[in-house]
Amino acid sequence: MINEKLTDRPLPRTRRIRKTAGKYMIAFWCIFLVITPGLHAQWLWDAEKMHTIKKQLHTSAYAKAYRLLLSQADEAINTPAYSVTQKKGVAPSGSKHDYVSLSRYWWPDPHTSNGLPYVFKDGQSNPELNRYDRNTLGDMCAAVHTLSLAYFYSGAEKYAQKAVSLLRTWFLDASTRMNPNLEYSQFIPGRDRSKGRPEGLIDSYSFVGMLSSVALLKGSEGYTAQMAQGLKQWFGDFAKWLQTSEQGQKEQAAKNNHATAYDAQLITYLLFSGDEAAGRQLIDAFPGKRIFAQIEPDGKQPNELWRTLAYHYSEYNLSHILDVCATAQKLGVDLLHATSADGRSIFKAVDYLASFLGKGVERWPYKQISGWEAKQQSVCEDMVRILAMDPAQTRYRTLIGKYARQDFSDRNRLLYGAYDNQ
Repeated sequence: MINEKLTDRPLPRTRRIRKTAGKYMIAFWCIFLVITPGLHAQWLWDAEKMHTIKKQLHTSAYAKAYRLLLSQADEAINTPAYSVTQKKGVAPSGSKHDYVSLSRYWWPDPHTSNGLPYVFKDGQSNPELNRYDRNTLGDMCAAVHTLSLAYFYSGAEKYAQKAVSLLRTWFLDASTRMNPNLEYSQFIPGRDRSKGRPEGLIDSYSFVGMLSSVALLKGSEGYTAQMAQGLKQWFGDFAKWLQTSEQGQKEQAAKNNHATAYDAQLITYLLFSGDEAAGRQLIDAFPGKRIFAQIEPDGKQPNELWRTLAYHYSEYNLSHILDVCATAQKLGVDLLHATSADGRSIFKAVDYLASFLGKGVERWPYKQISGWEAKQQSVCEDMVRILAMDPAQTRYRTLIGKYARQDFSDRNRLLYGAYDNQ
């Protein structure tokens, strides 16, 4: 009763003014954080760097990339909305709202009359993928990224409006939304009752970059508080499913790029949905659980080397690690320089892959049945990303200058800067 009376008692005028001013200041900062593009919710790229690039868009370093971006954004505006309800196939649940995808490297068995059960052909993608949701999900995320980036750099509201429309159709509208689970991702016809596989959780990795793109929409007329809350709820539910489902629990226990991708995704979704404490716990555990467990002291990643695309998957895992590093850096945590007592580190992994730059695939001591040159360029892009996080790594600048084949229209220039202009 005493506390209630004291609480109800009118405050002195000076205290009322301070309390009112405090409310306005809190409201101001909440609005500021919501409408300012690329601040606390921006993880994969450096917002300050992007604002600097924005001032130089019409210089020779960025003009071609900017023009191509706007051209691609104009095309994206004219594309129809994407939805899981558009697929030709259907999930075993019978609901079009459930995401479903075919396991990429599994093909009909030519020795059986109905092709069942499917057989494994590592590194060879089955075109039946197009009957389901995986490519549609990737196309949607790519379109949102293009449109969001075009909005950020041009300020043209039409790009934000289209991006918001795509997001609303995929995640929020009752008639077209995706259910927040991957129960039927990467199923194999004729095996395990066509249930989804733990490995299928990597299908949604496109959401990681997409959510960094969404941060660029803040401040547009279309990206309303209601839209933001709806996406926050969706990814909060999705994060819960990742942590509690049988597929999610098996995937987080994996030893290769799938486990790294699981962490990168879950960290992103937790942060986006507002659970920073849980995201930080995963980040704090990341060096011992993923970096040191997967990278040898000489830089090899043995869990990727048995594949027919061993160089590809070694770089692929490295790219997931760098996503987590970039995210952690925005929270003030340095994972890039983490080093074990016996010398395991991200730099060792990069240096090992970089030692094959400019060499023929025959010099690679493992299998790489396709994509050799393209993957070497991916390693160069990884070094560009490292320089964005730590400009002191000058040896990578030298390697990039020697081996990178980045065109002046390359979009990465708009994300990380033009390495040949620094």
